Amino acid sequence: MKIAGWRRILGWVGLYGLWIAISLFTLLPIYWMIVVSARSRVQLFDAPTLLISSFFSQNYLKPLTDPVFQRYLTNSIIVATGNALFVTILALLATYALSRWRLQGADNIFFWTITNRMAPPAAFLLPLFLLYTQVFKIGNNSLFDTQAGLILLYCVFNLPFAVWLMKGIMDGIPIELDEAAAVDGASRRTVLMRVIVPLAAPGLAITFILSWVFAWNEYLFAATLTSVNARTITTGLAEFVTVTGTNWGEMAAVATISILPALVFVVFVQRYIVTGLTFGAVKE
Repeated sequence: MKIAGWRRILGWVGLYGLWIAISLFTLLPIYWMIVVSARSRVQLFDAPTLLISSFFSQNYLKPLTDPVFQRYLTNSIIVATGNALFVTILALLATYALSRWRLQGADNIFFWTITNRMAPPAAFLLPLFLLYTQVFKIGNNSLFDTQAGLILLYCVFNLPFAVWLMKGIMDGIPIELDEAAAVDGASRRTVLMRVIVPLAAPGLAITFILSWVFAWNEYLFAATLTSVNARTITTGLAEFVTVTGTNWGEMAAVATISILPALVFVVFVQRYIVTGLTFGAVKE
């Protein structure tokens, strides 16, 4: 075999070796979390090892059977799904208008939308807390500690990202298709539903997926703007840190359970992720 062939083989071996090393480094914390969730309190303070020699099921029984944590999990599912639906629909309508209606200052509107995502979330904590507890209030009811409040709040932070993602996808759909449908007598609503939506389906899927994952994993606002009724599964992890110590086993078990829905969700729709992210990347 020629030297060039050996160099090519060694290059591929090095590339795959680097990829495997990065993957192991990334997955090691997740594996360690699973190891901790499978051990009792006594085993946790033994000599550290990466092997799972036994499985302490009690760590999982309490989160799965406790009504409090079942409510946290239900809240997370409702909030993440509701947010993803709202964000995807609003991003579709916004990018359709920005891309097709030739609005004056559309580029400035698009840039302003993106800048809203650049601000640090912690800067909004105090204003949002006052708005949710004092301003957005009808009688004794307010948006504080409600599922609707979290859904609307996550829309504010996830929508700019969704608009940025959908803008490239919308620009990748030839406008001549809209014009051809309009010549046939189709209204803008018909063009949107019959032409744009089917072609942008991969982009809509990835927008929904990423918005769902972002809302599912969010902790800062959920911990600040909820108290009892609307707390999510991520905020429930803090309840294992008490004045008498930290229950690492149950905390790791709840963390493992909390990543399973997102993991399963992404695995089943992973083929849409690459398609959606690369849609419209190459133009004629």
